[in-house]
Amino acid sequence: MNDHTDLDLSFNWLPFTPNRDFRREPKILARAKGMYYYDPAGRPIIDGSSGLFAVAAGHGREEITRAVGNQLDELDFAPSFYRGNPPAFRAARKLAGILPDGLDRVFLVNSGSEAVDTAIKIALLYHRIRGEAQRTLFVSRERAYHGVNLGGLGLSGIVNNRRHFASQLPNVPLLRHTWLAENRFSRGLPKHGAELADDLLRIIATHGAENIAAVFVEPIAGSTGVLLPPQGYLERLREITTANGILLVFDEVICGFGRTGKAFAAQSFGLRPDILTLAKAVTNGAIPMGAVAVERGIHAAIIDGAPTDQIEFFHGYTSGGHPVAAAAAIATLEIYRREDLFARGESLSAYFIEQLFTLRELPVVTDIRAYGLLAGIDLAPDGKPGVRGYRLQKALFDRGLHVKTTGDAVIIAPALVAERQHIDQIVSILRHELLAEC
Repeated sequence: MNDHTDLDLSFNWLPFTPNRDFRREPKILARAKGMYYYDPAGRPIIDGSSGLFAVAAGHGREEITRAVGNQLDELDFAPSFYRGNPPAFRAARKLAGILPDGLDRVFLVNSGSEAVDTAIKIALLYHRIRGEAQRTLFVSRERAYHGVNLGGLGLSGIVNNRRHFASQLPNVPLLRHTWLAENRFSRGLPKHGAELADDLLRIIATHGAENIAAVFVEPIAGSTGVLLPPQGYLERLREITTANGILLVFDEVICGFGRTGKAFAAQSFGLRPDILTLAKAVTNGAIPMGAVAVERGIHAAIIDGAPTDQIEFFHGYTSGGHPVAAAAAIATLEIYRREDLFARGESLSAYFIEQLFTLRELPVVTDIRAYGLLAGIDLAPDGKPGVRGYRLQKALFDRGLHVKTTGDAVIIAPALVAERQHIDQIVSILRHELLAEC
């Protein structure tokens, strides 16, 4: 039992959590270092999901701590309305250096949810400035997760995220998701399903291409359980959107920053979207931060399309471009560069996938999907969907493993600094608890 007797659990309302159950059986993380969390009693818990896909360089990086402390001493806060600060400009420049070519105009925000809502507004404004203000429709995908602000929630294809708020959301046509039974236990990108991208042609035929502003997709759908794009699927989406003047937006909040072996999945798959959203690992999770990367031509159209000395984009957040967050991002990006962590993660991927696939023999495992250092394991439901996944994540924590579960899917995403021994430990604990579920 964790030593949490000094904590009053009444006041803090936890997100995406059954709070009453949590108060009965709290799971507390007290500190972290390297690949491990520690509970208040000092028990190590290996981090199998990089916190929440954010801590790509491992916990407790002193370089980031120093950068944050130094920045607090020098400039603790600066407004970004009519003002700028050096760290924000430097962070944007460093980000531009690893983003896909030409996608290097960066709008800084505080989270992935804010990044998605910002991208929605950029797309609307871009079309309006070009004289196509009727392009107000957005297309998303079943089982998609694009944050929880109302704009991103409108793009959501996860039913429980939408269920209580549906009347407040715009009409967003959804492409089918990319999970197909014939692709079960595929290693790498699955072979079947490229034609699912042609759903966009059906939506165009129904609504008219001239009315569609953008298509939002996660190159790898993360929060829903790691759904991989079939071979040729993203290429087909790029082809259709380009031919019809529709913007293609990649949401890389989860699959960015080395998770696929390159800085971004767009680069791993050889594609360039028009807009790319990012967050989480941009600061190694140390300080909240997100960003929208925009193709130069879109940025130029918006900036040059407004009268001189007037605001071009009526949008922003109090803490967008916060100097302390920017300092954390600069330090994090330098760690990625100096330690060549994207390539390091890529080199570990084959071993990671090989070890995870040893679990396919277990009767409770119905599918495994993996790419780079990101994997989803589907489990057979135990009665009501999600019951087994929720029970399992609690048991894994008690056994010494932190992972993210969504419904009956277990999501594994170790930090890029992981060693083979860490993969072995993660898989060993998983095996033990999955056997208990058989």
